[in-house]
Amino acid sequence: MSFDLNALLRDNIRNLVPYSSARDEFKGEASVFLDANENAFGSPLPHDYNRYPDPLQHQVKHKLSKIKGVPSENMFLGNGSDEAIDILYRAFCTPKLDNVIIVPPTYGMYEVSANINDVQVRKVNLTPDFQLDLDGIADALDMHTKIIFICSPNNPTGNSINPLDIETLLLNFKGIVVVDEAYINYSKQKSFTYSLPEFPNLVVLQTLSKAWGLAALRLGLAFASKEIIAVFNKIKPPYNINQATQDLVLEALDNYNIVNEWIKETIQEREALVTQLTSLSQVEHITPSDANFVLVKLEDPRGLYDALVNQGIIVRDRSKVALCEGCLRITVGKKNENEKLLAEIHSFYKSK
Repeated sequence: MSFDLNALLRDNIRNLVPYSSARDEFKGEASVFLDANENAFGSPLPHDYNRYPDPLQHQVKHKLSKIKGVPSENMFLGNGSDEAIDILYRAFCTPKLDNVIIVPPTYGMYEVSANINDVQVRKVNLTPDFQLDLDGIADALDMHTKIIFICSPNNPTGNSINPLDIETLLLNFKGIVVVDEAYINYSKQKSFTYSLPEFPNLVVLQTLSKAWGLAALRLGLAFASKEIIAVFNKIKPPYNINQATQDLVLEALDNYNIVNEWIKETIQEREALVTQLTSLSQVEHITPSDANFVLVKLEDPRGLYDALVNQGIIVRDRSKVALCEGCLRITVGKKNENEKLLAEIHSFYKSK
């Protein structure tokens, strides 16, 4: 099916003349900056932050490009992945007219952002084994469906979505297919970033908040065609990634060997945690996980959740989420944290 980006865009976005900052207009090298009404004296900090940051984060993208294997021109950096999600709505979805499809159980911000932008959400639940219901999605589509959101590995279930099913959507849907890969570093499955040249309607989301351990810096990544990335840059605020974040991310990206070791250790701890939980008679099922968490169906999830909170251990109660009835989502911690968690779970069930 042919993909027409211009036909998909909202009229106001197609015709939008973006804000042009002082740094956008200037090209080349300079030593005296008198163009942006900045404070020329510096900052009351050890490091000067008086100058506006690079609006397109060229240095960060260049370094990320080497790590991700994606050209800088196919990359957007946002204030967390949430900024990219919001821009997708503002670019492609006309309020009160268009709709998107989400596949519960899934990441909650897709629906929240839709509600903020006054866009209808159509929910097509995953199958009982947490895979796409392709027939259900096909039935939910109409001429006003602009985006399909898929999280893989999925949050809160942890499993990867069948890539052939995602490709089926990419080949047959004329709108945007978003594959959110926040947890891809923990998965054996290949990233869909490698499929970008093949699918002009594909947007891949990633983050530095999980495996890279930079959640406090709020840096999300979107990968797509040059044309879609140009739309993102047209809409975003002029300086959406601050200089402190850019500096710290550049430093962190040099330490990828440490991150790779953390990923290996997390996967080892995940498997050890699953083994220990499986031995409990009160645990009914654990969904196979490609993420840094596990979804566990067990007896009295709310009671266990409250007992853990009382001991200062916080997990996520997902027992009221569609298809996750009776489940807690447990992030894989360090070895000592996992041991403390298991001890408290054993104590809770022994006292019942």
